[in-house]
Amino acid sequence: MSVNITLSENDEIVMRLIHYFITEQGYNPVLLHGAKDEIWLEKHDADYKIIRIVSNYIHNNEQLDMDLYRTKQIIKKIKRKMFSFKMNTLSIFINLGDNVEIKESNVNNIECVNIKNFDDIAKYKSITSVFPNILEIEKDDTKGLELFLKLTNDINHKNLEESKKVDDVFSKKMPVVTYALILVNVVLYFFIALVGKEFFDFDANVLYKYGALVNGNQMGDISDYLRIFTSIFLHGGLLHLLFNMYSLYVIGPQLESFFGKVKYLIIYIVSGICGNLLSMLFLADNGISVGASGAIFGLLGALVYFGYHYRVYLGGVIKSQIIPLIVINLFIGYISSGINNVAHIGGLIGGVLISIALGVKYKSGKTDRINGIVMSTIFIGFLIYMIFFR
Repeated sequence: MSVNITLSENDEIVMRLIHYFITEQGYNPVLLHGAKDEIWLEKHDADYKIIRIVSNYIHNNEQLDMDLYRTKQIIKKIKRKMFSFKMNTLSIFINLGDNVEIKESNVNNIECVNIKNFDDIAKYKSITSVFPNILEIEKDDTKGLELFLKLTNDINHKNLEESKKVDDVFSKKMPVVTYALILVNVVLYFFIALVGKEFFDFDANVLYKYGALVNGNQMGDISDYLRIFTSIFLHGGLLHLLFNMYSLYVIGPQLESFFGKVKYLIIYIVSGICGNLLSMLFLADNGISVGASGAIFGLLGALVYFGYHYRVYLGGVIKSQIIPLIVINLFIGYISSGINNVAHIGGLIGGVLISIALGVKYKSGKTDRINGIVMSTIFIGFLIYMIFFR
């Protein structure tokens, strides 16, 4: 017994549009409570960050105005969740009444189009210019149940691929690099403690001897320039070491899992160097600086950048925990003496920039990485110029 299913033209348009935007353009569904007869799709790096396909019948202009008002309110919430200041939205109306008129096609970055059949798509240059191959969606002559199954299978296959990517990024991995960094810091601390016969706090002369950071004016031979690197692994006292290593133990494993071991190590080192370079501009001529906190702030900056790309999964955590943690620690560093808050700021900036340069798996494009390389080079180059050549 064969089942004959006939789809209305409106249903077919909706299905083909959803299929096109998900499988061809890489959009992801947005889950909204109370959204009836409409589909919301999101892609953060697209010209239209939100695609909204509305199949609900709108019978007059007042209902359309109410729909647009509700859309604006929902977009405001999505902006806050997605860390976006501007969110171009395309609202595709499939079932507008004949007496309904879209007076302005673009209101508050919401582009509204009325598509009653496939031929209407070609009327909107704003769509065909952004999605040149969208007119191909009608050429498949599959109909009815066969069309439904084909489109559903394609979408499910695409969602399965995305699910595998997410599992790959978020699956737990052994944080080998984090443990190695902690071990290096602890071993160096106890080595200096044994040699210097001090345990809780080290004398400035001892720290200077083993590679503490100094002002640029104090740089002598070539070995002094290594202090920009070596000071990342030194600590002035036991509490200083314990606080930084605990922070690294909490933050490091997650970020190492997200970025991978090599990228994670690069972020850590470059962040620490950026923090040290910026702090060299403000260190007193007889001052020194040590500690991993600049590198750790860089990890926090990298985590924020990663969370922006995977904000569907981490948006709430980044906004409610990570950003407040950064702000609170910067404030504590500002009001407390003996804390090199400048290194924290430099590490934070360096962590964000080098993360852009390295890219986030499955999310960053070539242009993003090039921009990150350029910005990182400019930032580090500017600091080097200010320290050694001005």
